[in-house]
Amino acid sequence: MVRRVTGSIGTRSLLLVAIIVGTGLFGLVRATLAAGPDSTGDTHSTAAPGVLANPAPHYTSSVAERAANEPDQFWNWHFQNTDIVQGDPSFSAKYYGPNSLNSEGEVQETVAADLFAGVRLWRGAEAHVDGLMWQGFGLSKTFGIEAFPNGDAYKFGTTTPNFMIARLFIRQTFGLGGEQASVPDGQLTLAGKQDIARLTLTVGRISLLDIFDHNTYAQDPQSQFLNWAMIGNITWDYPADPNGYTTGIALELNQPKWALRYGFFLMSNVQNSFTGDDQVLMWRPIGATGSAGAYGPFLHDWGMVVEYERRYSINGRPGAIRLLPWLNEANMVSNHAAVSILKADGPGANISAAQGYRNKYGIGLNWEQLVTENVGLFSRLGSNDGQDQAWAYTDANWSVSIGMSVKGAAWHRIGDIFGVAGVVSGAWRANQKFLEAGGLGILAGDSALTYGTEKVVETYYDFPVWETVRAAVDYQFISNPAFNRDRGPVSVFGARLHWEL
Repeated sequence: MVRRVTGSIGTRSLLLVAIIVGTGLFGLVRATLAAGPDSTGDTHSTAAPGVLANPAPHYTSSVAERAANEPDQFWNWHFQNTDIVQGDPSFSAKYYGPNSLNSEGEVQETVAADLFAGVRLWRGAEAHVDGLMWQGFGLSKTFGIEAFPNGDAYKFGTTTPNFMIARLFIRQTFGLGGEQASVPDGQLTLAGKQDIARLTLTVGRISLLDIFDHNTYAQDPQSQFLNWAMIGNITWDYPADPNGYTTGIALELNQPKWALRYGFFLMSNVQNSFTGDDQVLMWRPIGATGSAGAYGPFLHDWGMVVEYERRYSINGRPGAIRLLPWLNEANMVSNHAAVSILKADGPGANISAAQGYRNKYGIGLNWEQLVTENVGLFSRLGSNDGQDQAWAYTDANWSVSIGMSVKGAAWHRIGDIFGVAGVVSGAWRANQKFLEAGGLGILAGDSALTYGTEKVVETYYDFPVWETVRAAVDYQFISNPAFNRDRGPVSVFGARLHWEL
């Protein structure tokens, strides 16, 4: 017997998306009429824009001079909508468990829409808010694969639209003098000038991937690769609710050739659950089940991260390497202690006696390099101690990925992007024994395990449809899903439609 998981985009969902989109279009018309003609158009409209996905606009010298003399942008707003459909045919599986991928095959859809707004508060200070609507499910309710194939498939899926304030933060930048650089009008940035040498303080609710573990070619599931392992390092168990957000503080010192970042963020008090913020910043339909979230003790449920970034160039081609050590503390289950309970009482046993406040640590390495005008390479490596259960992201204890992104100008299709990448991930022995005994992780849990490294290859082709509308087709091949040689391989076919204002 195999679990069947179904999900669809209902009439109510489409109506709500239409309302949000209509509101956005109305606001755009009003802003255009109020502001008049604008000759300083900008194509960089994502929080972490990829240079391949968003070619820089060409300015004449007169336009560039005028832009340099214009005052800093006082406020802005942006809107984005991303719809993803993915499906997998049936595949071989000797058994299944509570967290297994459905071996009979399925088709799932996700819808995500964000309304962003930003305002300049005082010199160097900005406030930003992001209202998020999401609906739909990942394959098998986002279980059964560690390098999960849909970056917009939140762990808390829903058949009806849910809403939350995903981001709410203040950013204060202190210029240290010297040369300046332009900041684009973006979803989380206001257009203007800032010192290259600067100190930046961010306080509030964000995704840690807004600031840490950036990669030009593998960062954004709305325009680049879809797989979680291409969005960020899947061995970094970074603090977050099931949708990827939490509250904390980040400090960044930026210099012309390097940057140093530090962050301290709050953890939820239950594994893979909503945070204390979500009690007031999330709206769910009447009758929704499950906890609205809570934080654990401030001194015991937290995550810290440090990142050092070194930028360089080879023959005029930019590159960067980033080192990311991290440390968490939470009320985690010890894999060793849990195995003893599971062997004595069987799969599904209560393993709360193995819980206790413990530290989990790891390190990541992130690399990118432009090799020709149209081709960029990237890679991520990561590892964590693997002695205790993961708390917020995936069950992977080590991972290696490498990939390539190519601009369509190489075949006379300016604006198109082709990408291909592969990732191999695995579990250390303590985690293997836990899963073999029938333990359940965040994503893994087949009630048994014949261990093998999980291997994923992804390729996508993204292309413009009309001005701010883009579409993509995506294919992923997955071997040994959730580290299990008794299941798979699996082929996942996908399509994406994305547009923004």
